[in-house]
Amino acid sequence: MSKQRPIGIFDSGLGGLTVANAVYRKLSKEQLIYFGDSAHLPYGDKSAATIQAYSVKICDVLLQKGCKLILIACNSASAAAFELVKAYVGSKAKVLNVIDPVVNYVADKYTGKHVGLIGTKQTVGSGVYEYQLKLKDPTIRFSALATPLLVPMIEEGFHNNNISEAIIEQYLSDPILQGIDTLILGCTHYPLIKDEINNYYQGKIEVIDSSVIVAEALEKYLEEEGLSAENLAADHEFLVSDITPSFEKAAELFFGRKVPLQKHILWE
Repeated sequence: MSKQRPIGIFDSGLGGLTVANAVYRKLSKEQLIYFGDSAHLPYGDKSAATIQAYSVKICDVLLQKGCKLILIACNSASAAAFELVKAYVGSKAKVLNVIDPVVNYVADKYTGKHVGLIGTKQTVGSGVYEYQLKLKDPTIRFSALATPLLVPMIEEGFHNNNISEAIIEQYLSDPILQGIDTLILGCTHYPLIKDEINNYYQGKIEVIDSSVIVAEALEKYLEEEGLSAENLAADHEFLVSDITPSFEKAAELFFGRKVPLQKHILWE
């Protein structure tokens, strides 16, 4: 497998751009091909079967682009479709998700502690974080809360204001999350409101941003597999299944710079 082939990253829409941005900053020699399924967002309230169908179609696109590795940069898709995608892709590319690196990090650092998580209904309902953490360390206490208003709030630009502050406080004050030692941001949108969440906790607990942890894990994996690119082979590509002015504006916010979007329809 050529080391110079690109890395494919996909998400239900915008959220995975926080992961793509972390990878872009950490691995400057790697060409990225990002696919945001903006026509079908959000994935968080869809069935596992629907998410699996979308994920397979996106993988077809990324394989056609010659990706050496596909990173599922969506917690909902990581929970619902990772095993299926691995089997579907087979030997054509490596497949990673955003859940495993965070589980490994938390299990190493918070043995015997109380771990909290916020995420979409799909991610929380899947129980995947709790299952994986308990396999690693049965002494960890785990509490998860579905926070479905946060994704639309972020995508509509309602953050860093009184509205977002009130919604975040309402969620984080839920009895389920009381007494936690750390909080996992179980959705790739949530790093954009990490400062507000930190403000709520006044720095007393670690708020875990999966995008940074995933980028570090990806770098290590590429090195171990002998797949690290030696130089940037081509420009990054950003594909979406639908383009709207609000999406273009939000993409710039998520990635931290202007992002040239190309439309690629999954189904005619």
